[in-house]
Amino acid sequence: MKHEDYDVVQYKDGRPIKMWTKGVPVEEEAKQQLANTSRLPFIYKHIAVMPDVHLGKGSTIGSVIPTLGAVIPAAVGVDIGCGMMAAKTTLFAHDLPDNLGPLRTAIEKAIPHGMSPKTRSFKGRDKGSWESPPSAVDNAWAELKDGFDEICLKTPRLKNTNNYRHLGTLGSGNHFVEVCLDEANVVWFMLHSGSRGVGNAIGSHFIELAKQDMRTHFINLPDQDLAYLPEGTQHYNDYIEAVGWAQKFARMNREVMMLNLIAAVRTVISKPFETHIEAVNCHHNYVQKEHHFGKDVLVTRKGAVSARAGELGIIPGSMGAKSFIVRGKGNEESFHSCSHGAGRTMSRTAAKKLYTVADQIAATEGVECRKDANVIDEIPMAYKDIDAVMLAQTALVDVVHVLKQVVCVKG
Repeated sequence: MKHEDYDVVQYKDGRPIKMWTKGVPVEEEAKQQLANTSRLPFIYKHIAVMPDVHLGKGSTIGSVIPTLGAVIPAAVGVDIGCGMMAAKTTLFAHDLPDNLGPLRTAIEKAIPHGMSPKTRSFKGRDKGSWESPPSAVDNAWAELKDGFDEICLKTPRLKNTNNYRHLGTLGSGNHFVEVCLDEANVVWFMLHSGSRGVGNAIGSHFIELAKQDMRTHFINLPDQDLAYLPEGTQHYNDYIEAVGWAQKFARMNREVMMLNLIAAVRTVISKPFETHIEAVNCHHNYVQKEHHFGKDVLVTRKGAVSARAGELGIIPGSMGAKSFIVRGKGNEESFHSCSHGAGRTMSRTAAKKLYTVADQIAATEGVECRKDANVIDEIPMAYKDIDAVMLAQTALVDVVHVLKQVVCVKG
């Protein structure tokens, strides 16, 4: 069934699936995941699919899943609260140094990035965690530690993470810190990260509990990663509390990184400047209670951003591509949502096999960033065309600013 802005697909025994994917390819494996998710008995109304949709674990990345009476931990994922933050400054392009290398180096020194060693406790310095966390970390942790001990009782593996030392750090993969220019050559700071080891510990713990519950009650699912926690159970209550804490951690993680990013830039650029002239801090992997179509429901956004009427959001492109500051239109059919980025067209392994360092250098021309074999999996060609993605969701958001990165730091 076709509508002006979206298509509707309905599989046997499933809820409708509304897809804002006109002009954007959708892989068959992702369609199968959507079909599986739509058949769960607690899906409310329909599933909303964003134009960056692609294969995920259990359910697709780029989908909005409203539920009544249950939550799917794997749909939220293990990078709980992953999202974006952007801040507009009073700097202009001509205020940046001609050589952006020292600026990138200053940012890399100010924000730990990359992978942490998989140890049970913090042992020495690694580039993914703090050795001596700055005061901004201590201040943020003071707001988080209230509920920490209680969350640890419900998620024992949380105690074995570098939680405190991960606060204000970037991580790896598609997480990044950028200096960008908008259409008026105004400088913006933008970053992408989530809850680090905290989210991984909480997500993994409750995904396994949900699978155990399904086996205990002999509940057959089309995909075991769609295992769910029914409302009213202890595991459900514990998960909702823990995931809420992880989402707060993720938001504060971005705030600490932004503070350290601003401080790093001030060490390179002597001209006084202000920040947060416009600012956005939004999740795109999370779950929360919302009111839609007359009911209070749980809305899981797995790679999707809230886009209520007038609400600002961020839709980043890939390395070397454009990013967008958007304003939501409050489209009820999408459960007030939009895409969280461009969306991958191929796996990281496939990208590394297909492209070379020379391809990466060409694709990121004009951007001060890493251009080595370890970031080929993030090459722009491994992602969907961001212009096509934006065109497919004109009914969901208006574009406020178009950003082009000039410095990009990746883990």
